[in-house]
Amino acid sequence: MADILKDKQLVRQFHTALEKAQGNDLQAVFNEFMANEYSFKGVHPFNELECANDVIAQVWQPLFSSFSALQRREDIFIAGQSEADGGQWVMSMGHFMGLFDKDWLGIAPTHKLATLRYAEFNCVKDGKIIQTGFFVDIIGLMMQVGLNPLPLSTGQYFTYPGPRTHDGIRLGKSSDEQSEKTMALVNQMIDNLTALNKSGVDTCPPEVLGKTWDENMVWYGPAGIGATYTIKRYQQQHMYPFREGLTGKVFNGHICRFAEDEFACFFGWPNLTNTAIGGFLGLPGANTPADMRVVDVYHREGDKLVENWVIIDIPYWLKQQGLDILKRTQSIANPGA
Repeated sequence: MADILKDKQLVRQFHTALEKAQGNDLQAVFNEFMANEYSFKGVHPFNELECANDVIAQVWQPLFSSFSALQRREDIFIAGQSEADGGQWVMSMGHFMGLFDKDWLGIAPTHKLATLRYAEFNCVKDGKIIQTGFFVDIIGLMMQVGLNPLPLSTGQYFTYPGPRTHDGIRLGKSSDEQSEKTMALVNQMIDNLTALNKSGVDTCPPEVLGKTWDENMVWYGPAGIGATYTIKRYQQQHMYPFREGLTGKVFNGHICRFAEDEFACFFGWPNLTNTAIGGFLGLPGANTPADMRVVDVYHREGDKLVENWVIIDIPYWLKQQGLDILKRTQSIANPGA
């Protein structure tokens, strides 16, 4: 427990130093908090980076340069030992907020306030961060500035709230009993979905989800899919379109999966492999197997899961099928970038 608290404190200090620097002398920040052997896994176009200098140059420096007075608006902050790799991980989820003043990833600025949804995982060893998983919802930012690279979504995208209970930031000690209960429930839910995949059945009655989900569950999906509310509406607006529009579903496992108290999270690299056969995201089939990198963050109340925040690296998934939505959007909406 003492190590977990120290890990939380370290990541908290890193976030504070990062925001205070606002893009200035980020090398000093990384020298203080990152291990010499440090690796980074981020959404497309960042992908895998094995050098801290590349992470600074390709991720953080452009972000701070494009968004003036950038700040982290955190909704959930938890830590624990991953049952996937045994490492000690700290997860932060929420929104970055700033004034969108310069081009970012080819997206033209609005000079207005903008938010960028994120989930960040940091693995800590011997008092240093050794690995980062960094997910942001780029399509969500596009939609804020009036660009929608995808057809109409089945759910509703907006600036998502944190937990209904407003208690997602866990800085102190946690309950092993509650953490184990949450992790067991999430694992049961994963096992149920795996069994459904193996069965070949793309639809199921609400009662199947009701084994692990509250009837009034909220699913906060990525931009392009959107959020949905209640089991029945979740099935109608995401589960069925996802399952019926994709085939050859393979679960590849997770890099990080842990729980703290009533919250849990995971990400994979990739979590899933599947093939689009038409309909998902309103797009035609590609008949090309593609990997999905996914983040899930869960909130449990009692014996059921009540909230789920999800980020899918949709730009990466589509690029594998021949559609680069970042490049295409820039060429049409911001060709001079």
